[in-house]
Amino acid sequence: MSNGRKAIAAGTALVVAAALGLVLYFIHDSGAREKRAAREAPAAPVVVALAEQRNVPVQLDAIGTVDAYSTVAVKARVDGQIVAVNFHEGQAVRRGDVLFRIDPRPFDAALKQAEANALRDAAGRDQARSQERRYKDLMDKNFVSREAYAQIATNAQTADAVAEASRAALENARLNLEYCTIASPIDGFAGRVLLQAGNLVKANDVNPLVVINQVKPIYVTFSVPEQQLPEVRKYQAQAPLPVEALAAGGAPPLARGDLVFMDNAVDPATGTIRLRARFANDDVALWPGQFVNVRLRLYEQPDAVVVPSVALQTGPNGQYVYVVNSDDTVALRPVTVTRTVGDASVVKGVGAGARVVTGGALRLSPGMKVRVRDQAAAS
Repeated sequence: MSNGRKAIAAGTALVVAAALGLVLYFIHDSGAREKRAAREAPAAPVVVALAEQRNVPVQLDAIGTVDAYSTVAVKARVDGQIVAVNFHEGQAVRRGDVLFRIDPRPFDAALKQAEANALRDAAGRDQARSQERRYKDLMDKNFVSREAYAQIATNAQTADAVAEASRAALENARLNLEYCTIASPIDGFAGRVLLQAGNLVKANDVNPLVVINQVKPIYVTFSVPEQQLPEVRKYQAQAPLPVEALAAGGAPPLARGDLVFMDNAVDPATGTIRLRARFANDDVALWPGQFVNVRLRLYEQPDAVVVPSVALQTGPNGQYVYVVNSDDTVALRPVTVTRTVGDASVVKGVGAGARVVTGGALRLSPGMKVRVRDQAAAS
């Protein structure tokens, strides 16, 4: 019985050893196959760009509203009937261009009456002055009393006052006749005509006849966070700060101008400070009421490292880029993004000249072999 048990135990041990050997063989064989597969895996195609070192502008981006340089609501200064409208809605007008004409006949008649009254009162004044001089001589010779002379002198002064009043009335009548011709006070574009020929108008009515906007030059108003106020004030004191106005998602800029106004208080409701830039707008690229993207340049940062923004990846530990080594393997490099300028980002963590992956990064892992199929300079 003892020999039988020993034989069974020996057989069992042989079976276990054989099974263990098979397991080890398969494990080793599987690892070898994986290594062979890794060695034989094709290199992943990627697109790369070079990290550049260059001067980069430090700027603030905001949304702005285009405002007319000046706006004039044209109103009548006399009552009357409009007899002519000499422009079209939306037309460009020059300063001095005649816009409306009011029936001048009543005012012409009033002017003639004022001229006649002025001549009459001037003649009366001259007569009273002459009489005053005669009475003065007579008083000096004691031919008339001082009381009589005083009355004549008073009459002369009254005649002077009446003549001055008539002359003022004459000037007023002339002005009223001039007001029958309504001219543009500024260069600009006319809006909608609110009253056509044939309508009666009142002087200084609530509703204007037309509104004219001056667009050369033109303003853009925008706001920046109050945290940026110290920098804006600092660099504005050194030199005029350039401002660019851009269409939504568009380049090149619609117009370039300078910062000309900073509000004297921060808006406590929004925590922003209102700024205003002026643009020459010679090509009328900006129009009142338009929304534009605004880019305020403060200064230039020298020797900044710039990579395309598409190269940036985000992981559990923050942002990173894949860098292609000289042996065409990739390495993961954590980076810190200082700011974004257009399609490029200023970063810390990679050096100038590094090849960063801009396409095909989703299939990569550190140490993986890659094949560069395109390369472009960072912009």
